[in-house]
Amino acid sequence: MTSPCKPSERPVGRHDLVYVSPRGWRAMLAAHGDLADDSLVARWFDEGWPMIRRRATPGEPTGVALGLPLPPSAGKRRLSFLLQPDDIISIARPPLLNSASASAPPVWCPTLDRLGELALRHSVEARVFGSLAWRILTGLDYLTDRSDLDLLLDVRRETDLDRLVADIAAIEADAPMRLDGELMRDDGAAVNWRELHAGAGEVLVKSIDGVGLLDRDLFISRRSIS
Repeated sequence: MTSPCKPSERPVGRHDLVYVSPRGWRAMLAAHGDLADDSLVARWFDEGWPMIRRRATPGEPTGVALGLPLPPSAGKRRLSFLLQPDDIISIARPPLLNSASASAPPVWCPTLDRLGELALRHSVEARVFGSLAWRILTGLDYLTDRSDLDLLLDVRRETDLDRLVADIAAIEADAPMRLDGELMRDDGAAVNWRELHAGAGEVLVKSIDGVGLLDRDLFISRRSIS
């Protein structure tokens, strides 16, 4: 399930789901006349489904940068929009891992269970994004035979990252799908779990404000991207 909150409670971060007011939808669609006759985008508005927070591109006008990833049946298009903060109704984190089994392919469920046990063992909160998350949120057919499972693990200062990523790798070795995803600090900075597992001296750290390299040993100590 998602965890809605008012936009004033915390800043909107990467992977967050943003629920948009009717006024905001009208303004966004007015700026994209090519979408006026798109039945799926119209349905998105009618259903009140969320959009996802994305990083703004260089030179993009001021506003909250949002994305709308459409399913394979719509060509997997990635639509980009800008929203004014006053048009945010609420913000939610991505769906929790423990809510994902009902929407996942049955063959995925043992892996989801093992990942849930891993999250408990390491005391981290586990969520899903990507294709499975959009399947949960909309009921649309986002998953294919080649889909990855995208994990978002909220880590803490005391989390043993080396052990955590080793355990993820062990689960993936027996999984029917590829495990992708990120380890995210509470300030929103995140790294791909594979980079940490590979033992690289520097890792690519992503945040809502930018992307940059950081010494892997400094990531958990909350150092910012240089």
